[in-house]
Amino acid sequence: MRADVAAWPAPAKLNLMLHIVGRRPDGYHLLQTVFQFLDHCDRLWFEPRADGDLVREGVVADVAPEADLTIRAARLLQQATGTRCGATIRIEKRLPLGGGLGGGSSDAATALIALNHDWQTGLNLAQLADLGLQLGADVPVFIHGQAAWAEGVGEELTPVELAEPWFVVLTPACQVATGAVFNDPELTRNSPLSTIADFVSGAGGNDCEAVVYRRYPEVAAAAAWLNRHGVARLTGTGAGVFAAFPDAGSAQQVLEQLPPGRSGFVAQGLNRSPLHQRLARECAVAI
Repeated sequence: MRADVAAWPAPAKLNLMLHIVGRRPDGYHLLQTVFQFLDHCDRLWFEPRADGDLVREGVVADVAPEADLTIRAARLLQQATGTRCGATIRIEKRLPLGGGLGGGSSDAATALIALNHDWQTGLNLAQLADLGLQLGADVPVFIHGQAAWAEGVGEELTPVELAEPWFVVLTPACQVATGAVFNDPELTRNSPLSTIADFVSGAGGNDCEAVVYRRYPEVAAAAAWLNRHGVARLTGTGAGVFAAFPDAGSAQQVLEQLPPGRSGFVAQGLNRSPLHQRLARECAVAI
C-alpha cells in the first residue's frame, strides 16, 4: 500500500435511543431508534487493482477475510456492477468489535462508497444503500451519512438535525452477542410507538439495557460508573455505554477519572458523517 494513499474514515455511531415496538412474521424485531455519528473512526485505505482481486492487508482480530464485511461489501459491489476492478484494502481498527458502535457496518459502508468512487461504477446513494442492506440493517445509515430517526429493522430513515454534544464513550472489554440479546425472553418487545418530537423533548431509552446489564456485569458496571457523572445509555445492544456533555473539556475531565482497567474515549456527535465530508472533498459534490 503506497504511503501517499489517503485514508477513508469509517465513523462510529451511537443509538441515542432504541425502542423495540414489535416483531415481523420472519422474526426480525421492529425498532425505533436515533442514529448520530461520532468523529471517532476506523480508517481504511483502498488501492485499486487491475486484476480484479480483493486483498486485505493487515490483521483484523478474529475476523477471517472471507467473513470481513469490508471484503464482502467490495465483492457485492463487483457483482452488482460487473466491474473487473479489484482493490487492496487495509483497515486500521479503532472501533471495538461487538461494541454497539457500528464498526463492521461502517467499514462496509466506507468500502461501498470509496470503491464506487475509485472504480467509477456510478451507483447513487440509494443504490449503494440497497446493497448495504444486504450486509446489515445499520449499513444504510452510514451510506446516507446523515443523523437519522430509523424505523423498520433500522433501514427506514428520516434525516434529523440534532445537537452535537461531546460524548464520553466507555468500551467494556467484552463482545455482546446481539442475537442472544434479541432472543432473551425478558427483552421488552412491545414499547409504544413514539415520534421524533417525543425524542427531541427528552423521551426515550434503550429497551436492551436491562437484558444486557443482567447478562454482562462488566457493561452494567461501566454504566453505573458513568451514571455518577451524567446520564449513561447503552448504544445498540452494547457493549458501549455513553453520556453526553456540553463541551470537550467537561467530557475529558470525566474520562480522566476513569479507573484503571477500563477503557473509553471522548468524541463529538456529528449530524453529517466524516465519510461524506471526505467524499465531498474528493469529488467536489457528493454522489
